[in-house]
Amino acid sequence: MSEFQVSQISAGDYSPAEITIPVECAGLRLDAALAKLLPEHSRSRLQAWLKDGLILLDGATADAKHKVWGGETLSIAVPPAPTFVDVAEDIDLPIVFEDATLIVIDKPAGLVVHPGNGNAGGTLMNALLHHAPALAGIPRAGIVHRLDKETSGLLVVAKTLAAQTDLVRQLQAHTVKRNYLALVHGQVEHDGTVDAPLGRHPVQRIKMAVLKYGGKEARTHYAVREYFERCTLVECRLETGRTHQIRVHMASIRHPLVGDPVYGKTKCGDAALDAFPRQALHAWKLALEHPASGEHMGWKSPLPEDFDTLLESLREE
Repeated sequence: MSEFQVSQISAGDYSPAEITIPVECAGLRLDAALAKLLPEHSRSRLQAWLKDGLILLDGATADAKHKVWGGETLSIAVPPAPTFVDVAEDIDLPIVFEDATLIVIDKPAGLVVHPGNGNAGGTLMNALLHHAPALAGIPRAGIVHRLDKETSGLLVVAKTLAAQTDLVRQLQAHTVKRNYLALVHGQVEHDGTVDAPLGRHPVQRIKMAVLKYGGKEARTHYAVREYFERCTLVECRLETGRTHQIRVHMASIRHPLVGDPVYGKTKCGDAALDAFPRQALHAWKLALEHPASGEHMGWKSPLPEDFDTLLESLREE
């Protein structure tokens, strides 16, 4: 936490708050000074407020690159956070850890994380707003990363704006550790890494794809855990967190996930594999630095029943 931190400014109404820039910030760019003074907000959010004229320097708009020398007055009119109180729903949440800062959830397969087209309700966000109504004042109700609808496992939610900003920074610095178990078609010969940029498929826009040009960097490390006759259980560790990353990366090396209707095989000839109704992907380990205490924390999630039953049937074969 910065020694220059001032009283937290929360998203609320547009009534401006005033801050005098301390001399300790002399020589800094305006956006860097703001990041020190308001560490509970991300730099990108502060830069957007500057651009929108919500932050004034001595009564006038200012560029993020403008240098400050101490003694200037900042007038900050924080826009109200979106409110979701009208869509709170009483949905069971499998919570594995909760304190004043974080909630760690073991998401079941089939639960959508965010409301969207075709999923206006019944989502994880709706459940969170019922469980902790104060999350209505935090962007995205505190959710900092997603799991696909049919992917099960661990997901962290921030209960404060400062915690959300901290977790986003941890994700950007690749210090949040996320390990998945995936059952993939074929025999994976050895451990490896897929380092291939991802972006929207140029034709099928609902899909993601490995792109030679214009994609965002994406890296997935994988290790063989167990072999079966027609498939392999692998552990995947995300270095980045792009949409559908594991599903697309494993498919790109010709080992698509069992049960994946978008990137996988329609049929492979094995009755148990062909009958599995979703992508066989489970977020089984999560580790991070606690945003408030700095303590290293980690959790594990047991395989859900359908995934575990599939593995047992394959072992019997």
